Amino acid sequence: MSIPSSPAPCYQPDQLFQTKMKLNNRAFDSISSIEQHNVIRRVASVPNTTEYFKRSESVHSMPASPSPSYSLQKHKVQVGPADFDKVRLLGKGDVGKVYLVKHKSTEKLYALKVLSKKEMIKRNKIKRAMAEQAILSTANHPFIVPLYHSFQSEDHLYFCMEFCVGGEFFRALQNRPGRILKEDEAKFYAAEVVAALEYLHLMGIVFRDLKPENILLHESGHLMLSDFDLSIQSPTAAPPTLVRHNSPFSKPPMLDTRSCMNIRTNSFVGTEEYLAPEVIRGSGHTSSVDWWTLGILVYEMICGYTPFKGPTRDDTFEMILSSSVEFPDYSSNPYYKGTGLTGPCKSFIRKLLNKNQSKRLGARAGASEVKSHAFFKTINFALLRNMKPPIIPSKAQPIRAVHFNPLKESVSFDLNHHDLHTPPDDEDPFLSFNSGKSPFGMMMMH
Repeated sequence: MSIPSSPAPCYQPDQLFQTKMKLNNRAFDSISSIEQHNVIRRVASVPNTTEYFKRSESVHSMPASPSPSYSLQKHKVQVGPADFDKVRLLGKGDVGKVYLVKHKSTEKLYALKVLSKKEMIKRNKIKRAMAEQAILSTANHPFIVPLYHSFQSEDHLYFCMEFCVGGEFFRALQNRPGRILKEDEAKFYAAEVVAALEYLHLMGIVFRDLKPENILLHESGHLMLSDFDLSIQSPTAAPPTLVRHNSPFSKPPMLDTRSCMNIRTNSFVGTEEYLAPEVIRGSGHTSSVDWWTLGILVYEMICGYTPFKGPTRDDTFEMILSSSVEFPDYSSNPYYKGTGLTGPCKSFIRKLLNKNQSKRLGARAGASEVKSHAFFKTINFALLRNMKPPIIPSKAQPIRAVHFNPLKESVSFDLNHHDLHTPPDDEDPFLSFNSGKSPFGMMMMH
């Protein structure tokens, strides 16, 4: 989860590209090459969980129980920390780490996310872990990372998830020639993200932190969204409705996929370069923030940098609020053959990055509106899973985790000395993190 310093390109790029690269380089001038691998793109978030232990606040803030067809299957726990052998550290954050582990009886590889209860309490991130478990335990989509089991010990919470051999999409992008994708390649990945966001929005969930670091590459090369700790779920997801076009003679009505349309929050969460204007203003944001972040993602995939990054945090925010989208000139870029971005691509990005969220692409009918844009004219969304992805990660010796940054643990974590924990009473803030398994859980045991 890092931003490697961008080297000087071997061609002569346009002035805008040079400016962006200088800004990236300046931020890393004082950081050694080893340390750069451990630098993350800063998340700008100010959670407020002061009232967490007040029962009334908890009732209103926790995600509502999902419909029976998606309800969490609570069983006597069949797995625990001691059922796994730790292989290596894959990633780490401020409240936990992710390990590659091997299930002892099946010898299958999984990603085990381990969160420290002490750090979550200290950093007011209890609600986020609860929300992530509630979302992952109900989600069932090919482009969302599956959660197989969740359980807890005296000191930690555990998420046992799919091990995506290809690692972070961010790292895959950094390893591409010129650190960019061709327009058709970016279009493919954008389509898979749209399909995942469509599903989430229909489930009443707003992702809120879309970025390459929160996307994983499955061994097949297809994407999987991960890290739902900043997501928010509507307490009452509305059924989808039809939205008609302004002209009755133009196109058939679209299915409004915004089942989360009743969500409006002032929470200041997200990653700085990806924050939508309404989040910065604190004027209240809706599911439309996911379409803004999609616009930033597509731009970054094609251009190699985000469109509004400034030398400082305040400069970045000012550019997000006031600057227009500009595209680089690819005529002298050896990594991007052709005449440059097509009109539909530029139109798609500009409409997603409309600073007025009520006029942004996707604001009227959600994913249906986004999918109907001319940019996706060549994409058959029903056949995405059968298409060959542009990047196919090597599956040779997956246990080596070659697509992840090599990390070392300062303190070794032992999975074999953590007994399962049964919360004693209602005073335990982690009581609702009931040990259980998701609909995928049975797959793991075979």
